[in-house]
This record gives sequence, structure tokens and C-alpha cells, in this order.
Amino acid sequence: MSEPALTSDIQLNTRGLRCPEPVMMLHQAIRKVKTGDVVEVFATDPSTSWDIPKFCMHLGHELLLQEELTDTEHHKEYHYLVRKG
Repeated sequence: MSEPALTSDIQLNTRGLRCPEPVMMLHQAIRKVKTGDVVEVFATDPSTSWDIPKFCMHLGHELLLQEELTDTEHHKEYHYLVRKG
């Protein structure tokens, strides 16, 4: 049996923003949600691929999903699901 699909409690669109803005927005969102809630992040800045995992590790949040997507025009996008610890 497969696991149920994860759903987010809040979504952040940080597309087009550069470091440190995506992580700062994630930090603000995490502060507002309850423990166990999931924050979904969409980003275009490649630095989020190391910034967000480090953020989770240092602050005790769970990185549920980290994926890199490419659209039909070969633009990269980064997608994350973070559970507040």
C-alpha cells in the first residue's frame, strides 16, 4: 500500500527571489504554523537546494520532500515540503 499524498498547510511562492529571501520567508511561515504543520515552498533560486536542508537540520524541522523540476523550456524549479518540528 502506498503512503497517502502529503498536503501542505501553507504554500510559499518564492519564484524569482534570491538568497536569502526564500529561507527568510520560510522562517517567517514556520513561526506562524503549529508544530506538525507542513509548509510547501516553490523556488527558482538554486541556492535553496542547500539552504533549505540546512535550515531544517539546524532548527529541527523535517524536510519531507526536496525535488528539482524542469519545465518544457528547460527552466529549473525547486519544490520542498517542510514539517515544523
